[in-house]
Amino acid sequence: MRKIHSERAPKAIGPYSQAIESRGFVYTAGQVGLDPATTKLVAGGIGPETERVFENLRAVLGEAGLDFTDVVKTTVFLTTMANFQAMNAIYAARFGDHRPARSTVAVAELPAGALVEIDVVARTR
Repeated sequence: MRKIHSERAPKAIGPYSQAIESRGFVYTAGQVGLDPATTKLVAGGIGPETERVFENLRAVLGEAGLDFTDVVKTTVFLTTMANFQAMNAIYAARFGDHRPARSTVAVAELPAGALVEIDVVARTR
């Protein structure tokens, strides 16, 4: 197992790693829309939060030498399914023609008051 850490993504706010590489896969921790420079949730709602989540994920994957084309599975957590379409539009733009498997679930609450959290599993090269 190898721990992966990017300075371009928020530091872990608990006893976990940003990502772990193991047996040909990278498993990321869930990312919320925290700005790594300020460690504060970005303002503006679901759109800016989702964009920041993908920037954070891109940084962590990049630290492992990967990008979104290497992702095989995602899990999306939303505090309300009313935000599904807005999140999904950004998600689709970030993945382009690549379509990893995905689960999307509604949850009561997320860390830092976030509206969305996403984690990914990617294959190593």
